[in-house]
Amino acid sequence: MLAAASLLLLVLGTASPASAHAALRATDPEDGTILQRAPRTLTLTYTESVGLLTDSFRVYDPENHRLSTGQADHAPGRADTVRVPLPARMAKGTYVVAWRVVSADSHPVSGALTFSVGERTVTTATAPGEVENGTTTSLYNIARYLAYLAVALVLGAAVFVAYCRPPQRVPLRPLFVVGAAALLVSTLALLLLRGPYEEGTAPTFTSLGRTLTTRPGELLLARLALLLLAVVGALVLRRRPVPRPAALTAGATLAVALALTWSAAEHASAGIQVPLAIASTTLHLLATASWLGGLAALLLTLRASAVPPQVVTRFSRLALTSVIVLVVTGVYQSWRGLGTWQALTDTTYGRVLLAKLVAVGVLLGAAAWSRRWTGRLPKTAEVPVRVPVPAGGPALPPEPAAPEPDLPVRHLRRSVLAEAAVGVVVLVLTTLLTSTLPGRAAEEAATAETGIPAASVTTVPFTVGENGRGKVQITFDPGRVGPNSVQAVVYGANGALAAVPELRITMTLPAQRLGPLDTGITDRGGYWATNSFNLPIPGTWTMKVTVRVSDLDQVTVSRDVRVTR
Repeated sequence: MLAAASLLLLVLGTASPASAHAALRATDPEDGTILQRAPRTLTLTYTESVGLLTDSFRVYDPENHRLSTGQADHAPGRADTVRVPLPARMAKGTYVVAWRVVSADSHPVSGALTFSVGERTVTTATAPGEVENGTTTSLYNIARYLAYLAVALVLGAAVFVAYCRPPQRVPLRPLFVVGAAALLVSTLALLLLRGPYEEGTAPTFTSLGRTLTTRPGELLLARLALLLLAVVGALVLRRRPVPRPAALTAGATLAVALALTWSAAEHASAGIQVPLAIASTTLHLLATASWLGGLAALLLTLRASAVPPQVVTRFSRLALTSVIVLVVTGVYQSWRGLGTWQALTDTTYGRVLLAKLVAVGVLLGAAAWSRRWTGRLPKTAEVPVRVPVPAGGPALPPEPAAPEPDLPVRHLRRSVLAEAAVGVVVLVLTTLLTSTLPGRAAEEAATAETGIPAASVTTVPFTVGENGRGKVQITFDPGRVGPNSVQAVVYGANGALAAVPELRITMTLPAQRLGPLDTGITDRGGYWATNSFNLPIPGTWTMKVTVRVSDLDQVTVSRDVRVTR
């Protein structure tokens, strides 16, 4: 299980950063628009409230010089809308705006847009899009996963001791010590990395002061305080026992408060039905910890010389209750995050959720296998568990055939080990889900405030020869059946607008054997467009983009585009 955790930890740390909850809903000026007069203010509206950083907005002129802008702030009474004052004098040409803000669920989100004054020009200004520091993002993701794993170990072991009541608690002490230490270290790491993670910079401690004044920083401080309180309480209980009801009440209160430091900082803290979502996420985390952390405690307990069968039976009931809570809260959270069935397959959030559902299904299968062997344990006498003799120990006579009580325990230990290994995968997928743009938010981002679906935008990377790399951003407006305007902009390898001698886009509907239909786009001086192209039938169309960068070098790239009515 440790090897599996290490491998998945490496995968998590090197994974590409996922999109956050907030998404850009609208801008004024609109992305790609041409204005007759220079705007005085840039306004950006997001799908939820956002926090501003010290350098949230950068505006570059057509010569790639950064403009001196006014202080960005929120529109009056609109935490989801940001205004950036622009200079009074702006030359003709295309401007690039790079932005980075923090969404209400604590994740940074960034992007870029362009607008032109007077005319669109082939500018040398870059459009960086996502700005991330790979080292900071990897370290932050690893710390987040370790925090989830650690809280599951600590809370799960505590619930196991309180409910299953194993006669020997000494074997479980390493679990508490390792879990508490890992939670302390990971929380401190998250606190130190929070500022650089938001800014997209290398790990430094210069932004710690600002972090402590934000809601994520305050919740991390609260987590540290609760952890220290739990450690002090455990030391006091060892010297001065208190009545069991009082200890259970204090422990349950502390566990709920600790879980709230996660649920109040993640997806549940933004979007619809926030109070219910926070309550559901808190129960989901507690049930996960009771099941998966309890599995680790059960594994250590099964290594003892003898295990009362009541301990295993009680954990079986605890696991079943946890599963019921996980199903109820998981269904609600999936509905809240997805919004539509289509988002289950069309969004990254939906695909990660599907992977988690598969892993949970495997976990339930292993749990059912464990319950089968639990039912075969003797009902009264303690169950002997054979402990392997270490290398170099005294020679023993050949081991006789395993007695009847010993056989179920061996199989139970293996099935519990399998459950724990799959549980590591579930925790990794849970961590990825908390940093992935939910399907409902993606749908909100693709819909304007009027409720009319936004244009269909597809970005197609291409490579020609050794140095000819770039991407084509293609917009179909409105992106539905019927007449559409088509606009294509070519970007070079450095993100700057690029001019190409030829660009051709055709559409084919293989299911109906229709096409190829040539869009007929023409060069409009820095970008390619046509005002009228008809998409007659809904379905999944194959878009072929042919880019010629010289007399000899050209490439054709295909992408699937979904067209609705």
